[in-house]
Amino acid sequence: MNIQEMMKQAKVMQERMEQMQAQLAEREVTGTAGGGLVNVVMTCRGEVRRIALSPEIINPTDKETLEDLIMAAINMARANADQTLAEETQKMMSDLGLPAGMDMPF
Repeated sequence: MNIQEMMKQAKVMQERMEQMQAQLAEREVTGTAGGGLVNVVMTCRGEVRRIALSPEIINPTDKETLEDLIMAAINMARANADQTLAEETQKMMSDLGLPAGMDMPF
C-alpha cells in the first residue's frame, strides 16, 4: 500500500469517526437501579436527559437510599454508553478493514 492510499484511508477513517461521534452524541442509553424504581436516560456523550423515580422510592426520611439509587442508575447508563461506543467503534473499524484490537490515534 502506498503512502497516498494510506493517507486516503486515514482521512476516511477520521470522517467516519466524526460521523459516529456526532450520532452517538444524540443516541440515548438507559441505566436502572432498585429493580427499576430509578431510571436514568443519558446520551452516549454523558448528557443526562431524564430521571424517572417511582413514587414508592421517595421517602423523605431515607434520602440516602434514593441518592445511592440515582447514582447507581447514572453509573449504569454511563457503562451502557461506553459499551455502545466500543461496539460502534469496533463495527466502524471492521467496515474499514482494520484489526479489531487496533488502538485509535484519536
